[in-house]
Amino acid sequence: MRDAGFARLRPGLAGAYPRGMYENFHAADRWSQQELHCVWQANVVAIATRHADAVDVRFDVSGRAVWIALPHPAWAEYQRRTGRAITDRLAAQIAGRYLQQAIESGYDNGREMYTLTVDEVLMHLEAVLQEAGHTDNLPVLPVAG
Repeated sequence: MRDAGFARLRPGLAGAYPRGMYENFHAADRWSQQELHCVWQANVVAIATRHADAVDVRFDVSGRAVWIALPHPAWAEYQRRTGRAITDRLAAQIAGRYLQQAIESGYDNGREMYTLTVDEVLMHLEAVLQEAGHTDNLPVLPVAG
């Protein structure tokens, strides 16, 4: 449920929480108008699984696995520009925002993996931070247990 993140915020921030963050959301496919439920599943360092210089963010999209590859050079570039790191929570939001836009714009054609450029990562990162106001306001990711 989208609003489940309210309870996980620091006290006093529930009213500031941006509605509709991207770890668990619904999006309507542009062409079919089918409502898709997208749920973050994992962040995986891709060097371990496919020898790529990226972090792969996995979503379950109405029962279908979709991976969003975020290139590692985006981490270095963001660190260089701001002195801050891209956290797991922020990476999940960046990938989820991209996925939502891909679905709603008709770009999602059922592929299993989408790869972003460094510039795309930074653009979605800035948009997520603008929506959230601060990284402290990002929803806590669920822990598999």
